[in-house]
Amino acid sequence: MCSAMMAFSWQGALLLILAAVVAVYADMQLECWPDSVRLTWAESRSQADTSLFRLGNCLPTSVTATEAVFTVYFSDCNFRTMVTGDKLMYTNDLTYMSSTDSHIDPFTHSVFCTYESCCTVCFILFRPKDWSPLLYEPVFHTYSQGALVFSMVLMNGNFSGPAKSTSFLLGSLIPIIATVEEKGHHPLLLLIEECVASTTPELQPESNLYPIITNKGCFVDSKLSRSKFEPRQKTSEIRLSLQAFKFALGEKVFIHCKLVAYDPINIDATKKTCHYVNHGWELLDNPAYSDLCHCCDTSCKSRRMRSIAPGMLGKVQKTVVGPLVINDVNS
Repeated sequence: MCSAMMAFSWQGALLLILAAVVAVYADMQLECWPDSVRLTWAESRSQADTSLFRLGNCLPTSVTATEAVFTVYFSDCNFRTMVTGDKLMYTNDLTYMSSTDSHIDPFTHSVFCTYESCCTVCFILFRPKDWSPLLYEPVFHTYSQGALVFSMVLMNGNFSGPAKSTSFLLGSLIPIIATVEEKGHHPLLLLIEECVASTTPELQPESNLYPIITNKGCFVDSKLSRSKFEPRQKTSEIRLSLQAFKFALGEKVFIHCKLVAYDPINIDATKKTCHYVNHGWELLDNPAYSDLCHCCDTSCKSRRMRSIAPGMLGKVQKTVVGPLVINDVNS
């Protein structure tokens, strides 16, 4: 088998050498694959907030009330790589970032995937020429290739599919989902910088506007109504329930938004998702850091965006939802 492998490239040989390994812990299931890992943390403590788990510098790919799931490549999340003898090891740390009001203290679990070659000679022949025993790779960069694809869609009441009707009664909730297709990029955090309603499919200087989200991610309409952001299911999407407002009743309405995707570790007062809950502004992704939302009542100063791909700034993507019609219940 080892001699046959010599005809393959390093990449092909590695896939043949490595086999999937599953390690199960009391609260954690780890599935190791040749170039990626799936980690599932099942949390039995009701006080824990599963959105506060981090794998290296990555947010969970998806969360429920009791589970945090990470499905990531070893080239992401600051995995460390070590080669020693005929073994290859990827290591990282799973951490819990406890909130200020939590009864659960912060903690860290080591995460590692170890692979053995079919024989020491083969492994030495196929590993990259600049690898050597006990070599620790530097932190991987988080740039990657491929354009980001943004979308925004009207949904049905439980967000399980597209809306069957675009007509809504005044005061009812309008479910909307925004997503970014990450393609080859590392996990990104999708944010909505701004949304306004208009009666025109393209914004004009003379357009009549109704503000929905302003000030770099402040859901201002939630301060006046039942509108709110729904809990995140994935970092690459945002769900919001928008209460049908008294604007252009009976006319076609278009919702114009600006979406942007950021590195999850770099949120600040200009990169946030805030809504008004229980008489105060709250940060959707971690209420313990709701101080980032205090500028929602004043001005959240803009900054230059961090690059998402080499030579390219993380530019805002404009999207339009509609037309939809809001009808008065008495009409």
